[in-house]
Amino acid sequence: MYRKSMLAVLAFGLVSGTVLAQDVKVDYDKDANFSGIKTFALKIGTPWGNPLSEKRVAGELEQALTEKGWTKADEAKADALVVVHGATQKKRDVNTFYSGMGGWRYRGVGTATTTVSEYTVGTLVVDIFDAKSKGLIFRGTASDELSDKPEKNQKKVAKASDKMFKDFPPGSGKK
Repeated sequence: MYRKSMLAVLAFGLVSGTVLAQDVKVDYDKDANFSGIKTFALKIGTPWGNPLSEKRVAGELEQALTEKGWTKADEAKADALVVVHGATQKKRDVNTFYSGMGGWRYRGVGTATTTVSEYTVGTLVVDIFDAKSKGLIFRGTASDELSDKPEKNQKKVAKASDKMFKDFPPGSGKK
């Protein structure tokens, strides 16, 4: 009986400790000529209400693009326009754990414990437009659970940026 109780506690701890894994997706125009793009301008398209965070994210993305060989320029002279959108959403996670002989199937004695945890998911969308045609040529999205600590969120943004621009410009990655 002691062993079952310990397993139950361990299982409950594992379920209630679940966190959202970072989700990064990339799509791009297969016909776009990324080799012709040398300069970019970046702006916040949809602010998320935290100017300090917006500045950090913009800096991270500028660094990622310059590391890929692009140069930051004024919007009027740039080959590409990078527009960043951010959003947050509150989510809830509900977990119920049954122990003993209770539950819906048995008529014995048992208990049910339900926990509700609330967390905030942040989503970052990076759109890159060809400055001449004004057409969208690249979209990267990243979603992850946000922390109340700015340092942790900055690390998550850096990780998302690394994933998003890993094979950037498109077609440059190893096959």
